[in-house]
Amino acid sequence: MTNRPAPDRFAHVTDWVFDLDNTLYPHHSNLFSQIDVKMTAYVSEFLQLGRDEARALQKQLYKEHGTTLNGLMARYDIDPDDFLEKVHDIDYSWLDPDPRLGAAIRALPGRKFIFTNGDRGHAERAARQLGVLDHFDDIFDIVAADLLPKPAAATYDKFVALHRVAGENAVMFEDLARNLAVPKKLGMTTVLVVPNNFEPTFTEIWEQDANEEDDVDFVTDNLAEFLETAMKA
Repeated sequence: MTNRPAPDRFAHVTDWVFDLDNTLYPHHSNLFSQIDVKMTAYVSEFLQLGRDEARALQKQLYKEHGTTLNGLMARYDIDPDDFLEKVHDIDYSWLDPDPRLGAAIRALPGRKFIFTNGDRGHAERAARQLGVLDHFDDIFDIVAADLLPKPAAATYDKFVALHRVAGENAVMFEDLARNLAVPKKLGMTTVLVVPNNFEPTFTEIWEQDANEEDDVDFVTDNLAEFLETAMKA
């Protein structure tokens, strides 16, 4: 399911900005689910909670604070470096290299960035396993954002200021519609990346982000195909 770009819709783009988790690599790769399990285990161990209670708290923190880490820092005295190291201690071999995606990213004119709520080490390992790391100019991670996650406006402001990105000449790819609201206000073209063959559940997920519906210009469940199409437009 891909909304094909209109002719010349991406001809002006000089900066291509990609989220990492469930965007550059597919949702079904089982990578982020490993991180999710690790976060529950961290909350359980740190607060001495049973798994179910820790899981419920983790999801509450995520919903209220944007990330589990941000919520833990707001409520408890945790070491963010320790958290990031432990939750990203995962098996990256689950992620299959994607030569087609690598070729599509390499062919994009202008600069390419990874903009993630994870840390740089995780982004580098995932992108390297995927086979796309060498095609990116830089990674803007949660540490560069002073641990303030998307969708905080200040984090996007810091990213565009650091890299001198003009919103009207940029496009942002994300798997969460709420993280596209600020890019849209900055003038960026926005692309929501959804799981493969997402049609049966898309309405349900879309309703969860109903307030952000107008912030999404395009939707795709095949990032490589979308980029190839954009370059042919």
